[in-house]
Amino acid sequence: MPYKRYKSSVSLSKPEKVELMNEYISFYSDLIQKHDCDVLNVKIPREIFSIFLDDIGSKLNEYAIKMAEGGPVKDFLDSNPLPPHMKELLPDDFRAFSLLLNALKQWVSAESLSTDRFLLGGTARQTCREAVSNCIVTGDELGNNPELHHPLRDGRPPIYISKTGHDLIEHKNKQSDNQPNNELLQIMKTLKKEKHMSWVLIREGCNAIITRSTQHRPNAMSHANTIIKATGMSATEVINFLNLHNL
Repeated sequence: MPYKRYKSSVSLSKPEKVELMNEYISFYSDLIQKHDCDVLNVKIPREIFSIFLDDIGSKLNEYAIKMAEGGPVKDFLDSNPLPPHMKELLPDDFRAFSLLLNALKQWVSAESLSTDRFLLGGTARQTCREAVSNCIVTGDELGNNPELHHPLRDGRPPIYISKTGHDLIEHKNKQSDNQPNNELLQIMKTLKKEKHMSWVLIREGCNAIITRSTQHRPNAMSHANTIIKATGMSATEVINFLNLHNL
């Protein structure tokens, strides 16, 4: 079945949209009074979507391999050659995979913007701005550079908050995230030292797992699988984690 973008069956007038957002802002203002600003940063555990994400990853692998064998993507890769040494290190299926990821990222970005317009239409940003004059986090005026913030990514509209308010929410989010991140980092560093691993080979092994490439150095896959097993992360998550910590 071809993809179909969600569209609301109800068309609200401009006053109705503003009233809807006023109720929405009031709703969150009350929640903040009762539960602090944590209510503006609610996230569903990622592991709930692990099967779905694995399916997407498998599809990307399949398409990358197929596209690297022939067709428009293969033609594009051939028309944009790499230096000889780099060509040996970057197999065509991985290059196709990278192009697919970029296309998927652009698609997700466009569809995410579309979800913001589901209730409020093409004037979503303007309506959100008209619904609030003061930051519901700090109580201060929004100022010249307010931030659009999504309390929860389930289709509900974003809320304009001040730059200071947004920074406060992000700071609390980092505080709650730092503990598990530090534990994972320590696990990786301990294994790396005990088993004489290298970040380069771990990364190379993860890339090989993602792309199903056989072009990798000895021990790369072994290093990657050891880290994956110890941390419970996927190969993609390990690479993202290494990038986050500049490893």
